[in-house]
Amino acid sequence: MTSWLRKLTFWKRKVSGDSGTVSFEDLQRADEAFECRDRGLRTVPLSRIVGSVGRYQDFDDKFRLKNQAPSERLEAIKNAMRRGKVLPPVRLWQIRDAYYVEDGNHRVAAAKALGHDEILAHIVEFVPSGDDLEDVLYRQRADFLDATRLHADITLSEPGQYEHLLEQIRRHQAFLKQSRSAPVSFQEAAADWYQYIYRPLCAIIKKERLVDQFPGRTVADLYAYISVRLWEKGERRHYGIGINEILPDDMEAFREKMAEGDGIRYPEMQRTITAFVLMSVQAKKEHKIVERLYELEPVREIHSVHGDVDLLVKIQLTRDLLSSDAEVISDFVHENIRQLPGVHFTKTLIPGMSRIKD
Repeated sequence: MTSWLRKLTFWKRKVSGDSGTVSFEDLQRADEAFECRDRGLRTVPLSRIVGSVGRYQDFDDKFRLKNQAPSERLEAIKNAMRRGKVLPPVRLWQIRDAYYVEDGNHRVAAAKALGHDEILAHIVEFVPSGDDLEDVLYRQRADFLDATRLHADITLSEPGQYEHLLEQIRRHQAFLKQSRSAPVSFQEAAADWYQYIYRPLCAIIKKERLVDQFPGRTVADLYAYISVRLWEKGERRHYGIGINEILPDDMEAFREKMAEGDGIRYPEMQRTITAFVLMSVQAKKEHKIVERLYELEPVREIHSVHGDVDLLVKIQLTRDLLSSDAEVISDFVHENIRQLPGVHFTKTLIPGMSRIKD
């Protein structure tokens, strides 16, 4: 409780203070986050970059220079970004879900000013070392994501539950090795478990509004509760009509049902999703990127355009059984488009109301 009150006092002081970006050192002390882990390269939403490690007094809360005088360096970086010049990744320090610039303040400021959604960064995460429940859970979650390499929001509210999920993945890994008669890495098994076991069961839990009956619990909590009791302890309980009907007693039988689902049970969940991806790419690699994109079956149209972006790509996806539009689109863009060499940044647009002429 004392630790939580100290953090709450810090955030109140920050909110009521000036308009400068957050001091990393203050938050680091408040969170006792001194153990660091190298997370490597990844794209980071610019909205998550909330401060600077050493220059927080130079930028306001919108990451604009407080000094109103024109900055030649900032304008030069903006122009380079407009031309699609390849810039080195920025270096960010992470605490929880917030990022702070250790190197590349002007690149971040320029990207924000140009309306970019994300930026390529080398991440060093600082993990809170407190002994309260929130910090313990955070460390366990970080260890789980380290082991699985999943880019997913799996948040449990009880300590020790991540080990049950890791054990499920280990059993699933052994099953995949045997069924495929080929080596399967733990990370490959984790990705398959997430797509065909964890995510579908969570979608069923949401559809049945089961979480409404357990205030303070997350969907991941209920996934762990149901799956552990059914697939590890052999306990079948009444969770709701839909859940009882669709859940077999064996995890791999459930996985097969989800992987081969034909949409009859949930026809409203099977539909085509259209999205548009705006891309800024390296000029010398644009032709090769277009060729790689054209090979992807969901890519329906590719247009070279003039302006702040270089390519406009139309994609059509079939939503996976019980998964959300946003998840399917995000996964496809991250795995198939953002990873292409020469891609600077992407911005995804999902249509709302549409009218199309024949």
